[in-house]
Parts: sequence; structure tokens; C-alpha cells
Amino acid sequence: MGRMQTELHTGIDLAVELLRQDNLPTLLKVASRQLENTFGLTRCWSLELDLSGRTLHCAALGEQGEFDCGDFSHPFAHLLQQGKPRELSRAAGYRLDHPGFQALVDASNRPRSFWLEPIKGEDGRTLGILVLCNEEPEWDGITAQPLYRGLLTLLSHQWVSQLKTSDQVWQRRMLKRSLDHLHDAEAVRQRCEELATTLVGNSKGMTDLRAQIVRAAGSQLSVLVQGETGCGKDLVAQGIHRFSDRAEGPLVVVNCAAIPDALLESELFGHTKGAFSGADRAKEGLLAQADGGTLFLDEIGDMPMALQSKLLRVLESRRFRPLGAQQEQHSDFRLVAATHQPLSDCIEEGRFRRDLFYRLSQFPLRVKPLRERPEDLEPLCRHFIREYTAREGSGPLGISSHALGMLAGYNFPGNARELKNIVEFACLQTPVGDDIQPEVLRLDDLFPNQETCIVSDFQATAVPGLPQADEVDDLRAAAQAFEAAIIRERLRQYGGNRAQAAESLGLPKRTLAHKCLKYQVTEA
Repeated sequence: MGRMQTELHTGIDLAVELLRQDNLPTLLKVASRQLENTFGLTRCWSLELDLSGRTLHCAALGEQGEFDCGDFSHPFAHLLQQGKPRELSRAAGYRLDHPGFQALVDASNRPRSFWLEPIKGEDGRTLGILVLCNEEPEWDGITAQPLYRGLLTLLSHQWVSQLKTSDQVWQRRMLKRSLDHLHDAEAVRQRCEELATTLVGNSKGMTDLRAQIVRAAGSQLSVLVQGETGCGKDLVAQGIHRFSDRAEGPLVVVNCAAIPDALLESELFGHTKGAFSGADRAKEGLLAQADGGTLFLDEIGDMPMALQSKLLRVLESRRFRPLGAQQEQHSDFRLVAATHQPLSDCIEEGRFRRDLFYRLSQFPLRVKPLRERPEDLEPLCRHFIREYTAREGSGPLGISSHALGMLAGYNFPGNARELKNIVEFACLQTPVGDDIQPEVLRLDDLFPNQETCIVSDFQATAVPGLPQADEVDDLRAAAQAFEAAIIRERLRQYGGNRAQAAESLGLPKRTLAHKCLKYQVTEA
């Protein structure tokens, strides 16, 4: 009676400890230790079968504890195939040359006998294998005990329970990841829609730019915005600040081209009283004002070389010293820089530091010129008309297709800013409630020195191969033909020298190269 009570208490204690385990690895570890201590084994191993049923894994053996179930050079594959426990002697083990099994033998201090016990769930699916090690091969005295069978039954039940819990956790994790992805995608979509109210356009170039702005806003990387004058680089900087985690902080704007070189350093770094002649009081610099927010350095390509080296140090340390000060200050700002100049050319010419360029362009953005996205012309026109009407209290209803056709033939060297001026001038000339018509655009009066691709200019242009005005039935095609003809003639004039031809046309060399590729214009 005393022995039965002892076994009962022992069984209850073991069962309680198993039930307390809340994950599969610790459950298997505790069960192995219980079997070792309760039945005097030299060692007990737990091998887990993965969900695919192809691999057994023994966590305690590390990398050597991986057993391919299709590899019959170890005994576990035979055991899984037969589905029944079996005894294995050390002599048999020595005849097996599988490195993983040999590692198990060595880690067990080379016992004389092994008992391999498959663990199955209630549905008959094999969960894994127990490997019992002992010096004396008297396994019937152990495996026939009710306590042993009871522990295996409880282990099987808890094993299945932990697998179900893990599967539920995995499913919840995957569901959360999917929901987070959908939430992020929806947040990006909403922010892109908000940006579309200021960065107007339906072209692929503008759609991609808005998405890139949202991504840039989510990082702390320095952003370099490149694009021609008037294309909206300031709106890009505002969008990055607006959707960043610094939106509650200041957006400090510095136009490097508008401030004289002698004053730019003082404006950026600030100065103490008496730091130089005329400094009758201390002044906080723009770097200090940008603390906690965004610093937007517009037209950074015009920054003096001497100041570029100082800015590079600030970007690396976020520390600076006001003019005349003894102590350095710290400013936690996020930098956005912009320029209309091709910085790669400036670097080659020695006007811009290469190391500063790399530091600025951690997240490069390019705003395409308006002439490269003609599909944005109409939505921009209507946007500027709405702005004009809201500001003035009245204005045109819209813009006619004929007026849009005329604008489509213009090159817009000033990009969206120039288009805005043209549209607002036309709004002033158009009766309230009417549509803007071609005759009020007056492109020749506003920009007499600009080359335009308007049909009325075709006859006056001495370029061979172009149709007469009354022969044109596709304005956009005619405008493109005119532009290609001008480029071809100018290249012929300069003997195929693209740099000289681009300069004579007021175009960057890269833009001319793009147009040559687009219109299949060769230097010959």
C-alpha cells in the first residue's frame, strides 16, 4: 500500500509539473528530465517531428540534431515507418555511421542500450520520438509500469495542445501582419491622396513621386530633391515634413541662392553679440530654430564651398558653433535639400563637394519637368483655376480643349510655376463663368523670347520638312515634330556637339540627350 501511495504521489507531482509548461520546448525538456530521474536512465532525448513529417529535430543536440526521415542510415526512419517502439543495442549503434546518431550516442556517454518510443496523438499522427538510454537493457521493467504509460499519455496530450496553441499564435501573428500591411497600405494611399491636392497630376511620374515622398517621410534619412526651376521642389519638402514624425516641429526654409554668401553662414549658425561689425545683439541661427523639426535647404547647389565643409560636419554630428561663441550647440533636425542644378556636373567642375553630395542624397528624389509629363497639363490648369477663383471670389469655369491644345505645344522652361502664371493671367482676361480660350493665353506677348511650338509659328520657322499650318491635324504630333526638327537642325549647326547645342537651346545636356533618344535624333 505504501509503495502504491508513493507512486501515486510521484505521478501526481510529475503530472502537475508537465501541465505547468506553457511551450513545447520546455515541455519536452521537462518530460525528458522526469523520465531520467524517475526511472534511473542515463539520458533521455526528445525528438520533434516537423509539420511536414520530413525532419526530426532534437533541440538539445543543436545543428547535429537534424534527422532526415527519408534517410535510413539512422534508426529513426525505420521506427517512423513501422510506428512501433523498439530496443537498440550499443553494438547495433556502432554499425550505424549516421553522424547525427553518432553524436547522440557520444552525448549519452555510449550507453549499452537504447529504447526508441514513438509518441502519437489521439488521431494516430506521430508527434516525435523519445530516446531512452540505459546501461542495463531491462526495458520491460520500465515500459510496462503504469507510471511510465501514464506519463507518455499525458505528454502526448500536452504535446498536441502546445502544437494547437502554437498554430493559433502563428495564425494570429500572420493575421496581425496582414492587417498591419493593409493598414500601412491604406495609410500610404490616404497620404498620397492628400499630397495630390498640392502635388497635382495623374502621370506615372507624379504618382510615383507622391509614393516616394510618403516613404521618405517615414524615415530619418537626408533627402535630396532635384528638378528644374518651378517644378515644385518646395512642395515636396513640405510633404515630407507634413507626413513625418516631426510634423509638430518647425519647418525652417533656407534659400541658399537668395542670401548673400557673406550672410549665409551667420543665418545658418547664428552669432553672438559683437561677433562681427554690426552684430549689436545675439541672433539664433536657423540650425537652432530647426531643432525637433525639418531644415529645408533650397538651392543648395549655390552654397559656397567653404560653407559646404562646415555643413558636412554639422550633418555628421548635429553640432555647430554660432559665430563668436565658445561653446557648441546641438540641434536635432531632419535635412531636406533641393537644387535645380545638376550636382554631378558641379562636382566635376569643383563647385560642390562629393562627400556632401553623398551625405545629402541618402534618399534621392527627382521631380520630372512638366514637358516630360504632358498628361498633367490639364489637371494642373484646372487646379490653378480653382485656386484663382477661391482667392479672387470669382473666375473662369474651366479651360477649353483648344486652349489646352495650344498649351500642349509649349515647352514650359519654367514648369508648373510658369504654367500657373499663364493660367492666372488668362483667368484675369476671361469673363466669369466662361472657359479660358486660346486667344487670352497670349504666350507670345508674355514670353516673346521663349521658343514655343505653337502652330502659328510653323510657317515663320525656317526648318525644312514641317507641314504648313493648314495641313496640321494633330497638334501634339506637330509640336513634337517641330521640337525634333529644331534639335536636329541645332545639332547640325554645332557639328553634333550636344553640349553646345543644349546650351544654345537653354536646356540641360541630360534633357537634350533624353529628347534625342525620344525623337530618335542623331548627330549626323
